[in-house]
Amino acid sequence: MKEMKSYKIRCAAGVFWTLLLLSVDQVTKLLACNYLKNSSGITLIPGVFELFYVENRGAAFGMLNNRQMLFVVIAVLIIVLSAFVYSRLPVEKHYDLLRAVCVLIAAGAGGNLLDRLMRGYVVDFLYFSLIDFPVFNIADCCVCVGAGLAVVLLFTVYRTEEFVFLKLKR
Repeated sequence: MKEMKSYKIRCAAGVFWTLLLLSVDQVTKLLACNYLKNSSGITLIPGVFELFYVENRGAAFGMLNNRQMLFVVIAVLIIVLSAFVYSRLPVEKHYDLLRAVCVLIAAGAGGNLLDRLMRGYVVDFLYFSLIDFPVFNIADCCVCVGAGLAVVLLFTVYRTEEFVFLKLKR
């Protein structure tokens, strides 16, 4: 009984954090549309970092331009897979970092999915001019941090775990 209550609390927390990150992404994109669109951008750190409006109709770095339906399907699959993995992780605190990975990836995929469904493109606005890095957004940050964290965790903290059908073996 106590384990089921703890499971429900962890799932509710996952939904809360996913929706919070998704909201931050959407609010920042709305601000970018309202204040950066049709402008030359805003320099925050000269020669290093700018806010610059871009409409991205492709995937990362503009690849596969105008394949919106493909990206919608992929995003939905990523969100479903993240939710599935999250729900299958044991309740123990030891797996909180993997839960955070699922939340970050689902929120990021969801943020860009909403853009594609509502606008037909993804709004990007963060630009590191110092290294001429492609313009990106908060959702992209969530996906990249989540994926990077997953790699680090799977090679360190969880390196001895065996994941069989997403049910942990002891």
